[in-house]
Amino acid sequence: MPDSDPPLVVVAAGGTGGHLFPAEALACALKARGVTVDLATDSRAFRYGGAFPARATHIVPSATLQSKRPADLARTAFTLGRGILQAFQLFGRITPRAVVGFGGYPTLPPLLAATLRGIPTVIHEANGIAGRANRLLAPRVSALATGFPGIFGHDPRLAAKATHTGNPVRPAVVEAAATPYPGADQPFRILVFGGSQGARIMAEIVPPALELLPVVVRSRLEVVQQAREEDLFPVEEAYSRASIAAEVKPFFRDLPARIAAANLVISRAGASTVAELAAIGRPSILVPLPHALDQDQMANAGMLEKAGGALRIKQTAFTPENLAAEIARLATEPDTLPRMAAAAKEIGVLDAAERLADLVLKISGISASTPAAAKAEGAAHKSA
Repeated sequence: MPDSDPPLVVVAAGGTGGHLFPAEALACALKARGVTVDLATDSRAFRYGGAFPARATHIVPSATLQSKRPADLARTAFTLGRGILQAFQLFGRITPRAVVGFGGYPTLPPLLAATLRGIPTVIHEANGIAGRANRLLAPRVSALATGFPGIFGHDPRLAAKATHTGNPVRPAVVEAAATPYPGADQPFRILVFGGSQGARIMAEIVPPALELLPVVVRSRLEVVQQAREEDLFPVEEAYSRASIAAEVKPFFRDLPARIAAANLVISRAGASTVAELAAIGRPSILVPLPHALDQDQMANAGMLEKAGGALRIKQTAFTPENLAAEIARLATEPDTLPRMAAAAKEIGVLDAAERLADLVLKISGISASTPAAAKAEGAAHKSA
């Protein structure tokens, strides 16, 4: 790549919202500073609309370690090895100044290939407990960024190269964060979502819980709920039976705005979800995914609960009766939800993407540039 071209940074993220959303936020921050961004990911990324702000998207083979059976281990090792070789060849062609990973096994091949080529590397750990892929990469990369403080405090070598940046949130989240908490004179709005691994339990528990609420609470409700295609009809039917106004869809592209409009959010506790709830400042009932090997969602929910911005309910206790009791209490205590909203916002980090961009520029040796200057430079480069 000629020296006159803008510097290139590759972000590596698995194709789920939890990994792609913070990667998208960093990409926007880097582009505003005149840095070109490419995305290295897996095939799942195309489910998110192909709107990632990258010059190019590179699909790199990867595999998740799900079984210790010899045949499965061999297949996983072969796929990861193929991905490392492909990423190694790719980086030889496009010569990135840095490669930034956002966790999950799809980041292993690009990050390992970058370390083999001597390219500066950063991994961002979004959760309250480091995931397996990031634990493997942490000793090998140039710098570590964390969504919560103290994640690598157990190891002085890792702590020395760790920076607490917070979890990057998308521009839409920053925009939604300016929305005031809904007033008491408005309907009581509940937003329910669970991501790819949590929508079913929400469909099974939340509608019957809301049916159990006293009529005086139900009459004020407006519900927005994410549900799988196969759950749409039973969820809608349950709300219709209870005379509860509800909008039920498989996916909401404007989720940050929906969060901002809600009095209460009921959801899983993925790192991006917790970061967005805190940045926007909305109270929540969080149900951590119970079978995660690292129990990362339990730790994430604990951070928000400790701050006073959320209630954490284990899935074993997430029953219609228990949930109805909590919602009825919150709906009839006028000061509790606004107080929780303020507590959540107190720990939100709106400029995490800028902090992470600063770190990437530092370890890559790219000269910092203001967004305005970068825009002017870009216009000059195009006209040249």
